[in-house]
Amino acid sequence: MKHGNILPPECNRVSQSWGGGAQLSQLLYVVRHCSARGQSPDAPLTPEGRAQAEALAAFLTRAATDDGALIERIVSSTFVRAQDSIAPLAVRLGVAVETDARLCERVLSAAPRRDWLDQLRASFDDLDLCLDGGESSRTAMARAAAVIEGVRRHSVRPTGLVTHGNLLALLLRHFDGRFGFDGWRMLTNPDVFRVSLGERGAHGAQVERI
Repeated sequence: MKHGNILPPECNRVSQSWGGGAQLSQLLYVVRHCSARGQSPDAPLTPEGRAQAEALAAFLTRAATDDGALIERIVSSTFVRAQDSIAPLAVRLGVAVETDARLCERVLSAAPRRDWLDQLRASFDDLDLCLDGGESSRTAMARAAAVIEGVRRHSVRPTGLVTHGNLLALLLRHFDGRFGFDGWRMLTNPDVFRVSLGERGAHGAQVERI
């Protein structure tokens, strides 16, 4: 499902581990949901999105097999489009889908804004920018990072995580501070990143778009 590299070279699988070669302890597959009918929490997948979800299940099964692994745990955003995107894989593997609200999409502002794209760009430059009723990038990044740390400490591995575009971009920013607005614009529905965590968590991670 790779659609071109959007990560800095240091994030590629063949490059160095940021943790100085620390032993890898956990393998994650971080997924952005498939195409959906809108942005509300209960927005369903489109017909194209449902087909994407079936293809995603086959793709992730092959990817994990190629890595010599089997996804044993799935954790999803509570939003319908995220859960429906991973449901075919869960059925295929016989794994229950857990939900975690910390994987839900970041809310930029409580009310729609005509300048939302400019404000989103600004939020990558100023991580503490917080619009009325919204969430700053720093706060959203922290909750995503907390999920990663919890997964790293969990006994079940490998794990699939399902989230949304802005939060995924901020999670990638957590792994590498150079990831920003331009990287977010290049994300697709769906999108998949393989994350190999070390004993030091994000500081020992290897990230690859697959």
